[in-house]
Amino acid sequence: MARSGLLQVFRSGEAGIVRAVLLRVCAVAIYTAIFSGVQLSPAPPKLEDHSSASVVSAAPEQPITPVPEAPVTDLAKVRLGERLFGDTRLSHDNSRSCATCHDLRTNGASTARHDFGLDGASLPLNTPTIFNATLNFRFGWEGKLRTPESDIEASLENPEIMGTSLAEVVQKLNADPGIRREFTMVYGRLPDAANVLDAMVSFERTLVTPGSRFDRWLAGDAATLSVEELDGYRLFKSLGCVSCHQGVSVGGNLFQRHGIFRPLASPQPEVLRVPGLRNVATTSPYFHDGSAPTLDDAVRKMGAAQLNSALTDQQVGLIVAYLKTLTGQYRGASVGASP
Repeated sequence: MARSGLLQVFRSGEAGIVRAVLLRVCAVAIYTAIFSGVQLSPAPPKLEDHSSASVVSAAPEQPITPVPEAPVTDLAKVRLGERLFGDTRLSHDNSRSCATCHDLRTNGASTARHDFGLDGASLPLNTPTIFNATLNFRFGWEGKLRTPESDIEASLENPEIMGTSLAEVVQKLNADPGIRREFTMVYGRLPDAANVLDAMVSFERTLVTPGSRFDRWLAGDAATLSVEELDGYRLFKSLGCVSCHQGVSVGGNLFQRHGIFRPLASPQPEVLRVPGLRNVATTSPYFHDGSAPTLDDAVRKMGAAQLNSALTDQQVGLIVAYLKTLTGQYRGASVGASP
C-alpha cells in the first residue's frame, strides 16, 4: 500500500481497528522472533508433540517469570501492618476494614460482582485481588496511582470505600493506648500518617503468592504440568494473549483499550491497566464490571473482543487448563483453598 493510501486508512473511521490489528500482528511477530518455536496458527498444538526436549522447562527465555518469595523485611512492621489491615477504625464509621473486601483467607478479593460502598450502593468496579498487587507497575483498574502508599491513601479517602482520611485514622489510633505503645516500640514514635502507611505497605509487600505449579515448571520441574496444560500455555502464546499478559504478574504492567473488535464489558473506563492473571482461577467473576461469571466465559469473550478470534471449545479448555496452573501459595496453603 502506498504511503498516502496508508495515511488515508489511519484517518478513516476504521483507524482504531487497523491500529489494533497492526499492534497485534507486530506484538506476535516480535514475540515469535524472540521466543522461537511458537506456532502462530490459532489451532491448538498437536497433543502428541511432547518429547522430553519439548517439555523441559522451556527454558532460559520465557515471557513469564516466577513470583518471588515475600521480601525479607522488618517483621514487627509487617505484624503491625497486618493488624491495621483488619482494623475497622480505618473506615469513617468503623464498619469495615481492608479485609472486608480483600479476603486473605480466599482470593484476596471477594466473590461478589460488585462490593458495596458505605452507603449500601454497589461500587462501580469489581474489586481486584490484593495478592501480588505490589508487583504491578500501577494501581487500580485505571492505573492512576503509582505507589502502594498512594493506593492505600486513595482507598481511605474514597467516600464510597472507607470515607475517611489519614488524619482521622491517625487520631483514632492515637486514642488507643495499646496502639500508641505498639507504634512507639516499632517506629520510636506515636502513630502518624507516614508510619501508618509504612506499616500497611510493609504488610502488603508480603502478600505475594509464589509456588504455583507453573512457577515450578519454569524452575525446571518438567513433570509438574500435564500435556493439556502445556498445550494451553503454547496456545496462550501463539494466539497473542501473552502480548498483554506477561511478566511476573502475567499482566499488570501496561495499559490496554478493551473491546477492540467486539464489546467486552461495560464501555467505561475505556482504557484499563491490564490485570495480572496470577490466581485467576480463584478470582471470579471477571473483568472490571464483573460481567464474566466463569473463567471459561472470560477466555472466550477475551478471544473475540481483543484478538478477533472465535475460540473453539477445545482451545478454551486448553487455555483454562493452563490458567489454573497459575494458582500460588499464601502462608503454606493454595490460594482459594480455605472456605
